Amino acid sequence: MLGNFTYCNPTRLYFGEDALENLGAELAKYGKNVLLVYGGGSIKKSGLYGQVTAILADCGKEVCEVPGVMPNPTVDKLYEGCRTARENRVDFILAVGGGSVCDYAKAVSVSAWCEEDPWDKYFLRMEDVDNRIIPVGCVLTMAGTGSEMNGGSVITNHASRLKIGHVFGDNVFPKFSILNPKLTYTLPKYQMAAGIYDIFNHITEQYFSGTDDNTSDYLAEGLMKSLIHSSRIAVQNPQDYEARSNIMWTAAWALNTLIAQGKRTDWMVHMIGQSVGAYTDATHGMTLSAVSMAYYRALLPHGLDKFRRFAVNVWGVDPAGGPAVEVAAEGLKRMEAWMRELGLVMNLRELGVTEDMLEGIADGVFPMDGGYKALSREEIVQLLRESL
Repeated sequence: MLGNFTYCNPTRLYFGEDALENLGAELAKYGKNVLLVYGGGSIKKSGLYGQVTAILADCGKEVCEVPGVMPNPTVDKLYEGCRTARENRVDFILAVGGGSVCDYAKAVSVSAWCEEDPWDKYFLRMEDVDNRIIPVGCVLTMAGTGSEMNGGSVITNHASRLKIGHVFGDNVFPKFSILNPKLTYTLPKYQMAAGIYDIFNHITEQYFSGTDDNTSDYLAEGLMKSLIHSSRIAVQNPQDYEARSNIMWTAAWALNTLIAQGKRTDWMVHMIGQSVGAYTDATHGMTLSAVSMAYYRALLPHGLDKFRRFAVNVWGVDPAGGPAVEVAAEGLKRMEAWMRELGLVMNLRELGVTEDMLEGIADGVFPMDGGYKALSREEIVQLLRESL
């Protein structure tokens, strides 16, 4: 492994069918005023809302709410949450929902007491937090983003057609997260598949970089193999507890900074996918799947050794099956076949992207140089065109 690094993950995870039983003990560590944030109301239909609010009441908390957090949280919704948090002198934010709700809670946590526009400070200028941070806890209902165990937060600004993620430090990580795989059972198959691919792409964004013999890459290969195996079971039987629990656990470890240690990382698929999302409001995982194959086929010649390793160690391609480029290409073919098996979106037109959007989408992409090749704007436009 190359370089020097410090690793710390302060988030406490409670995992399993009885994980929610730990919520009361965690809430007791924080002040009386709690902001409860959640999405479109599915937690009320499932009964989870009632369980959580009963625990809050038993703990003597004064609760205010911000419901209706959308799949791609907007800057206007962020401002709403900041106002609510300030007006109620919130001591703690409890996010109950999927990754977008967790992302949103963290954005509010750093923005509520920001003395300037948090969009400008944190999402355009990417500055560090120098104001009061409201602590966050999560009750997770969807596996995918890994937001339950990291400092990342993604916010969309429709007016400027930008979707930007800021990865904050460990002072913004959730203090705790409650992960019960059964809470993911009611998720529609489309959303489940999108989450699965988001997990996979988090891993590949970190894997396809560097040439050293890095322990993080071995961990990444194991996570990918586990995810592929469990995803095939879950797609056929969404209520298979073992498969759903493995997917949920993999999601946390895919993006809790562990497998990024000692490495450069890529993130270009995410940058392109997020810009697509800013134009279409499409499901995040599907924006990634729609552009991935074009990107990785373009990247393959520049990272041939790693792509060959990926084919052999993750997809079981015979290493003696031909020249390195053919073995590597076969790995991508098997990846694409798996993606289609899951029912992922494989082109941008299915997400509503049209030819006349491509230049604007390319303008919204933040170039990254951690992968095997830095893309020019013209190359991004061409990649988008190939993904239509």
